[in-house]
Amino acid sequence: MTLKKLALTAALLATSLLANAHEYDVGQLHIDHPWSREMPPVAPTAAAYFVVHNKGDADDRLLTVETPVAGKAEIHEHAHVNGMMKMQQVQNVVIPAGGEVKFAPMGYHVMLFNLKQQAQAGDRFPMTLTFEKAGPVTVEVAVQKDEPAAEGGHEHKGH
Repeated sequence: MTLKKLALTAALLATSLLANAHEYDVGQLHIDHPWSREMPPVAPTAAAYFVVHNKGDADDRLLTVETPVAGKAEIHEHAHVNGMMKMQQVQNVVIPAGGEVKFAPMGYHVMLFNLKQQAQAGDRFPMTLTFEKAGPVTVEVAVQKDEPAAEGGHEHKGH
């Protein structure tokens, strides 16, 4: 009986640790703190953000994003077009060798369309990022009321 209780405790602890993880690794890539801002229940869309660090010596490329909570997920960026700030879809994003790309408000982000329901602060949802070289990785997106405090580091942008 003691061995069973120990195994159960270990399984519950492992599940709890995985549920609280904010960092993910796939191939030479490291993904930090995927998050989304809580939106009003009637909002038709939401956005997801994270930082991808490339620890390798070759560029990689984010190709697609999917999540079961949305009918469609697209990679978008904010860009200055004719003096106006515009949001536009991009087909992929280069993650430079030895660099990072920050997906953040007013920059690259993942737009989530046709939501089944808006997530509330404290919720989490799965999102699968598929990279050209590293392959797919499923992350848990933490829904928050506000943007997380900025962390140090350089920002590199690529298409």
